[in-house]
Amino acid sequence: MIGDRWGVGDGDVSRAYPCDDFVVSPALQAWRGVPVNAPAAAVWPWIVQIRLAPYSYDWIDNLGRRSPQQLVSLPEPRAGDPFTTAGGRQTGRIVAVDAGSHLTATIMGAFMSYVLDPQADGTTRLLLKVVMQNHRWAAPAASVGDLVMARRQLLNLKRLAEQQQ
Repeated sequence: MIGDRWGVGDGDVSRAYPCDDFVVSPALQAWRGVPVNAPAAAVWPWIVQIRLAPYSYDWIDNLGRRSPQQLVSLPEPRAGDPFTTAGGRQTGRIVAVDAGSHLTATIMGAFMSYVLDPQADGTTRLLLKVVMQNHRWAAPAASVGDLVMARRQLLNLKRLAEQQQ
């Protein structure tokens, strides 16, 4: 499908993600990934901070409010917590979490897992998989739209985690 992969290889696509447990036969599967020149422990707080803002194109999905550029002390996320805040409103919910390893959430009918994959050299691969059970005709448009927004989000999280080092 157009836009279903960005920054990932076959190994990233073939692995299991926690979001797979929530959608049995997805019409949409999309994988995103970015290498982060920081250890997983430095990336995780930024994943946790998605609860405050989307970190993609703030002028689109945050009504022009800038996503925080400094870490804020937040408790570890738990299943049932709100997933993110967009335009001043909490939206979505966290459905599974393994602190320091993955955060899985649902929003607008999609389920997504942010997975930290620590590398032997001390860096981290930040992976994101999105699955959705929707009408098959909508899947290509959703995949391309997610590609644009998720790419920006992952690149912003990468930049912020690397700056903290």
